[in-house]
Amino acid sequence: MTQTFWAVTGEFTRWGASLMNLVGIDTSHYSYLKLIHYQGTVLDRVDGIMIIGMFLGAFVAALISNNVKLRWPTSKIRIGQAIGGGILAGFGARLAMGCNLAAFFTGIPQFSLHAWIFTIFTVIGTYFGTKIIKMPFFRPRVKLQKKNSHTLADLHQGDHTSRNRVLLILAGVAIVGLFFVEANKAALLPWVLIFGLAFGFLLEKGQVCFTSAFRDLWTAGRTNMTKAIIVGMLVSTIITYFFIRSGIPAKIMWAGPNVVIGGFVFGIGIVIAGGCETGWMYRAMEGQVHYMLVGVGNIIGSMLLVISWDALAPKIVMPFPKVNLLTSLGNYGGLAFTYGALLLSLLLVMWYERHFFKKNSEPTKEVLAHEN
Repeated sequence: MTQTFWAVTGEFTRWGASLMNLVGIDTSHYSYLKLIHYQGTVLDRVDGIMIIGMFLGAFVAALISNNVKLRWPTSKIRIGQAIGGGILAGFGARLAMGCNLAAFFTGIPQFSLHAWIFTIFTVIGTYFGTKIIKMPFFRPRVKLQKKNSHTLADLHQGDHTSRNRVLLILAGVAIVGLFFVEANKAALLPWVLIFGLAFGFLLEKGQVCFTSAFRDLWTAGRTNMTKAIIVGMLVSTIITYFFIRSGIPAKIMWAGPNVVIGGFVFGIGIVIAGGCETGWMYRAMEGQVHYMLVGVGNIIGSMLLVISWDALAPKIVMPFPKVNLLTSLGNYGGLAFTYGALLLSLLLVMWYERHFFKKNSEPTKEVLAHEN
């Protein structure tokens, strides 16, 4: 156990701090960076190694699927969505002390009340986000282009496959090299790298995106991804519970207005951007420039939070408690509450799916009745 959240935005914040230092900006006085233990290099940190592994794993998966291709945003509006949505998501995630991984997928299984608050307001934020992206401003003009039946890409498909195999070999060599370098530093880091590789690989192969899980809920009534995420947390909750009972401390964060605001802003941001923290990572490795820009926006947003943290924290963060459900409700009470809330969430999702399709089938029934 690393005794930390399974998170990515905290490390991206450290990357942003390193970039600030690189251009001559002194970051030593920012208390937020001290709070998230900004020190050393990316190769010295558990989160840093894990994220490198995730990027490499996603890249390898995309290569195997022959899905690596440089794809540019289709319009200036999409570029604005990528950067703007990324900034909102990065700022909201760090204000709430976690993203869809740290303050949702692994926060709830660690019995932190702030994770439930974050989840509720993220869901609300995604609802409003879907309303925003339906506005006329976000609808780019469609450009019709003449296209030959045989494109250059089609003619050189065999070349792409051969090149991908070479890249796959190079990626494997890089992974093995990094593994042995890190093996000399700390026994834990190689295992973290392997975990990151596996996670990134599965993300790309499964096209797992928390944004689509929430957005598709509101726009199309599709719930498969949402159900899978909840089931995953049901499994991880009991496993995490036994680790905590064995003496490994849970990571508990402040349950204050920062989580309400951060979750809501994060929810809007990921829908506008079109991808969550994990979603943009594997799509960027597929060559989608839009999601590379989302990542840039994420780092910018996190650094804006670093700069404003000292003004915000005394008012909306620090005065509020860190609530551990296992402490507040007792071990079995906290476990029962978490399982009960997750099961209730699953039932609500199933109910909403039926309600959505029933509601959207009513106009069709009315038309048929009128025609008869």
